[in-house]
Amino acid sequence: MKAVRVHSYGKRPSIDEVPEPKVTGPLDVLVQVGAAGLCRTDLHIIEGQWAEKSGVQLPYVIGHENAGWVREVGSAVTNVAPGDAVILHPLVTCGLCRPCRSGDDVHCENSRFPGIDSDGGMAEYLLTSARSVVKLADGLEPAAVAALADAGLTAYHAVRKAVPLLYPGRTCVVIGAGGLGHIGIQCLVAMTAAEVVVIDPNEKARELARELGAHEVVANGDELTDSADVVLDFVGEQGAEKLGLTMTRRAGSYYVIGYGGTVNIPTIDLISTERNIIGNLVGSYNDLDELMTLAAQGKVTLHTRTYPLTAVNEAMDDLEAGRLQGRGILVP
Repeated sequence: MKAVRVHSYGKRPSIDEVPEPKVTGPLDVLVQVGAAGLCRTDLHIIEGQWAEKSGVQLPYVIGHENAGWVREVGSAVTNVAPGDAVILHPLVTCGLCRPCRSGDDVHCENSRFPGIDSDGGMAEYLLTSARSVVKLADGLEPAAVAALADAGLTAYHAVRKAVPLLYPGRTCVVIGAGGLGHIGIQCLVAMTAAEVVVIDPNEKARELARELGAHEVVANGDELTDSADVVLDFVGEQGAEKLGLTMTRRAGSYYVIGYGGTVNIPTIDLISTERNIIGNLVGSYNDLDELMTLAAQGKVTLHTRTYPLTAVNEAMDDLEAGRLQGRGILVP
């Protein structure tokens, strides 16, 4: 099969011919990939930012936002059958550890993360687990939802955590209306009664934010110091992290979702104002299932551009140069 593989850090991936994965375990699910989302994390992987954390051996197949159709299942799989359209939770989890049993499976003690620490879904087929597949509702196509497996799931997870703080009269500032941010805006509008203010220097991104229901849209946050009860930072680098903290009110909460920068704040400023800094990593299986409900209801939709799998480097160029609005989708 064709697959996008990283051979060395600092160099773009190549399209290789590799063996198809095989079902060997009772809970294995082999998925014919219908679409794989392109994430900024894929750029960070190629840069080498994840090399030490993941410990992955090169070369390997990237791609951690995947959806498609079940091709084959193991002997103990009962929740899906060949032919079912599915979206894949990004982690393959054990189901037996304390986090899994408490529904916090994103922190599974024995997880595998295809596309990060093992072969992922920028390929024609991907082997996953019965615990990772969410069956799609009628009318939802893999290419329309693939990026919700990570970008959408991460945005939803952060919003869901912030919901108790965003009661009527509260203000939430969203930094970045791109691949993650435009999903977060929709989740906020669907799930809260808060005032949603969006910051993005890109005019097209601001136009999209307005279309999605943001109450106020600005190019920068210079006028928003100490104005937000909650800040959702979908950028997390290039100065956004400093801006996010300055916009947060006393006792407010700064949610870090995008990454790449550094949060630097004197501890006395934290204790004297009781600001909170919250990290966010993907989301649980239940989060993804709930997000698929919003997608089926038409409350969350992806703005995408589709590329053939073989054009992965063109798509990466567009993402890196800021030419890609919404999310890039690779179709084998």
